[in-house]
Amino acid sequence: MPSTMRHSSLSANSRATVLVAFLLCAALTRAFGGSGYDPLTVPSSFKPEIVDLTIKDTARQRDIPIRVYLPQAKAPAPVIIFSHGLGGSREGSAYLGDHWSARGYVAVFPQHLGSDTSVWKDKAPEERMGALRQAAGLQNFLLRVKDIPVTLDQLEQWNTSGENVLKGRLDLKHVGMSGHSFGAVTTQAVSGQAMTNGAPIFTDERIKAVLMMSPSRPHRTGDLGPVFGGVKIPWMLMTGTKDVSPVGDADAASRIAVYPALPSGGKYEVVLDGAEHSAFGDRPLPGDSEPRNPNHHRVILALSTAFWDTWLRDDAAAKAWLEGNGPTSVLEKGDRWQHK
Repeated sequence: MPSTMRHSSLSANSRATVLVAFLLCAALTRAFGGSGYDPLTVPSSFKPEIVDLTIKDTARQRDIPIRVYLPQAKAPAPVIIFSHGLGGSREGSAYLGDHWSARGYVAVFPQHLGSDTSVWKDKAPEERMGALRQAAGLQNFLLRVKDIPVTLDQLEQWNTSGENVLKGRLDLKHVGMSGHSFGAVTTQAVSGQAMTNGAPIFTDERIKAVLMMSPSRPHRTGDLGPVFGGVKIPWMLMTGTKDVSPVGDADAASRIAVYPALPSGGKYEVVLDGAEHSAFGDRPLPGDSEPRNPNHHRVILALSTAFWDTWLRDDAAAKAWLEGNGPTSVLEKGDRWQHK
């Protein structure tokens, strides 16, 4: 009997140990997004297939050059559109196209003529800033926001007809959009930002989730509730404590003003400590005062990938990582992260 009793006692202790281990494992799974989820993992030998195409917008007599990064799989894949900043091009921010395509997305980078590299590249150095300021106006904003539905329309046509390289490669029921600076303003406009009276005028409902790098509030707008309170889809905002635009008056304060005005549900913000405006691009900009922090791109890639996986793929492990403690594994001291 004593021996039997000791055996029963040990079994009870073992069961308790197993239960504690199970609960700990479950907690870690909830916090970090499941077994092995890592938004930075990509195939070591992967190189995207890069295709340059031009969309002909006959109604506006306007060309939209695009660069497309294709994933390895040939099956239809979710699509991410990226809108470049003022003075940029479809060739910029290649680190995003490389990573997102390696993660199985089709990344489409349109070039917005009139606010692209053509604005400054043939100008004398002393004339470039003035040319950029002139290009950052209402006319080019309107051209940009109209480029997006035209691009989506053309992608739909290429996906279903003809002999285009994109035929059958696009899952256009799951479209995300991203952009930096002027591209962030473009993204905001087509994904739910409204006029001061609360009326959205450029929203394209084909876009299901968006990521803005260096977002900003509208100029001379007091109450931001009507402007951002009607946003219906997931938004992720990325900025830095030194994110000041070299053109215009957008500063760090105007960028962090957006998040509090958004409704709850799928809304996220990261503020990178010490990050300047150029931190979200490929290279430094003239006038930068800080050396680039390589961890900033690591954070951008990790958080953006988990965001896309969550909202374009309905990946439960990605959402658990994103809304649990996953972001702390890539953020540094001084970085700020929140979601609602």
